[in-house]
Amino acid sequence: MKLVKPVLILLAANLVACADKKVDPVSVSAVPAPIAADCVFPNQTIAPGWVCDEPVPGLEVQAVGTAEKSYAGQAYMKDMAKAAALGHLVEQFKVKVAKMVKQYIGTTGMGSTETVDAAASSTIKTISSKTLTGMRVYKTRTGPEGRMYVLVGLDAEKTQALVENAVKTSMKNEKALWQEFKAQKSHDEMAAGIAAMEDE
Repeated sequence: MKLVKPVLILLAANLVACADKKVDPVSVSAVPAPIAADCVFPNQTIAPGWVCDEPVPGLEVQAVGTAEKSYAGQAYMKDMAKAAALGHLVEQFKVKVAKMVKQYIGTTGMGSTETVDAAASSTIKTISSKTLTGMRVYKTRTGPEGRMYVLVGLDAEKTQALVENAVKTSMKNEKALWQEFKAQKSHDEMAAGIAAMEDE
């Protein structure tokens, strides 16, 4: 007990001595806020941007497909994710082509609204997964939860060639529809013009 009293006195003296020193309080604003990720996997782990459909430089049209974890193995999962991505790519390509056809015909002043819509509709009917030649897998990633992610796409050159081919096929299949536009330009000139349109 005799030792307790001197120890308590020393502790009290240290506390008083420390109290005299000025310590700057830490500001809450000085602590950096956690950075929110733009793209995360379902378990909230940070994911590469392309998994969330962020544009990838060099790709004009792109799509992501996923496949759930499977006991059939990685190759099977990659094939399933690629098939899903291709389906998405076809749909995105159809939307792009329809916009390009409408934009081109609309800016040239040829045809009525109904005719323009019919031309766009006729063109996208020619597009399928079989017509998207040149599509390739650009990236794959297995997520932390085991799901497979696959990025497929088309570069600008392949996209332009495919648009031109789709328009020419539509012109061949729907001659009467496209005849109204042919008076001003040849089908080849129109197909090239549509393919060269910037998609906005």
